[in-house]
Amino acid sequence: METNQQTTPKPKNSGRKQLFENPVLERLTRTHISIPISIFVLFSIGLLMYAFTMAQLPYLVIGVLFFSGLILFTLVEYLMHRYVFHMSTHTATRAKLQYTMHGVHHEYPKDKERLAMPPIISITIATLLLGITYLIMNKYAFAFLPGFVMGYAGYLFVHYITHAYAPPKNMFRQLWIHHSMHHYKDGHKAFGVSSPLWDYIFGTMP
Repeated sequence: METNQQTTPKPKNSGRKQLFENPVLERLTRTHISIPISIFVLFSIGLLMYAFTMAQLPYLVIGVLFFSGLILFTLVEYLMHRYVFHMSTHTATRAKLQYTMHGVHHEYPKDKERLAMPPIISITIATLLLGITYLIMNKYAFAFLPGFVMGYAGYLFVHYITHAYAPPKNMFRQLWIHHSMHHYKDGHKAFGVSSPLWDYIFGTMP
């Protein structure tokens, strides 16, 4: 089994890291959080409308598939965060890739414009997901994918409020605390952002 040799950068409370000298590429690494959230919410609503009207799926089927997509997203989010964003960095290439994808976020967690993928990447991924799920599930993809996509929009929202605001005095407080532990106490624990469910299941609760 591969040993994880990654070291988590010490977080800075202000500033922003320049990743590319080219100003166009550099700007493409940043986005306002409202843009990707809007893209995925509208995408999800559009797919659901298609499921109800054109695909004519039963309401119960739509509900079950939507909820299944939502739950599956939390698992994918956990696995991506744990094994891709926190990949082993035993070579210089992997170390650079990991830092560009996620390490920079740990070093500058308060950089509000790097809390989500840029819109062009978001649109590309949404399109690919639609194609892949349609090949696998046919018309049922129009009920399943909205749940998965809405899960991602929810993740973006929780992730943003964790880094942009003080601990809220509402239902999101525990999620705020959970993700803050990942950044400020142990970068090898608490990988779930939108839900701590899989941290309990896979034993990575702090």
